[in-house]
Amino acid sequence: AGAAQQRSPVHADAVTSVAALHADLCVSGGRDKSVAVCSWRSGAVLRRFLGHQREVTKVTSASASGRVFSASRDKTVLMWELDGTAGPSQHFPGHQLVVTGLAVSPDGSQLCTGSRDNSVCRWDTATGECLGRAAISRNLVTHLCWVPGEPYIIQSSEDKTIRVWDSRELQVAHSFPAKQHLQTCCDASPDGRYCLSSSSGSAGRGGEATLWDLRQTRSQVREYKGHFQTTTSCVFLPWGPALAPSIATSSCDSTVKVWDRDTGGRG
Repeated sequence: AGAAQQRSPVHADAVTSVAALHADLCVSGGRDKSVAVCSWRSGAVLRRFLGHQREVTKVTSASASGRVFSASRDKTVLMWELDGTAGPSQHFPGHQLVVTGLAVSPDGSQLCTGSRDNSVCRWDTATGECLGRAAISRNLVTHLCWVPGEPYIIQSSEDKTIRVWDSRELQVAHSFPAKQHLQTCCDASPDGRYCLSSSSGSAGRGGEATLWDLRQTRSQVREYKGHFQTTTSCVFLPWGPALAPSIATSSCDSTVKVWDRDTGGRG
């Protein structure tokens, strides 16, 4: 492992969200209201999209279709074409408060959005039509992710709960037992077997990441404790025959930690 490579700033203010577009490109959103597509290798900005009226809160992509999705504090979600015009190709209005969750189906045909207005919506990306809307009291959405190869969406919430939604009817298929702290982020393993969530915390209390079983027992498998402040993000890392399954977490304590998924040990 060599020294981290630093690039020239892409945004004029804080970067609020980053997502992989594919092996060579990433997409980012910022407080400057812009969405940028950059090269991982060179750091060059290939496209910049402007259309939101307030800070961009989340970005994600459908790599197979070359589409980028962005959510904002202006309560809207926009879709951008990587090879298209500078303007958005689709609008998804309908939330009453800031949009805080985005998840796109593997084939790029559907989009799921979540908001601090306690609701989750499902959209047709081709037409912009809202295909379903569900609201649960106090369900302040913090993050959404689509389970690979499944019609299920995982959602974290400020009500301390992780929910699994069936996208076909937009109904809650399962809710894991509530944690002691707000749930800030979630991720699904590439094989669709596990869910990962992260917790808020302070002064060494909370801040853990939790591994959940999505298949049989649907129970808590393991906790990863070591952060001293809120854990803001959690992801499954790619792995292969020469690498043990690992996860990564980032925290307000200014650290990023890599963990062995199966033992909970830190790398």
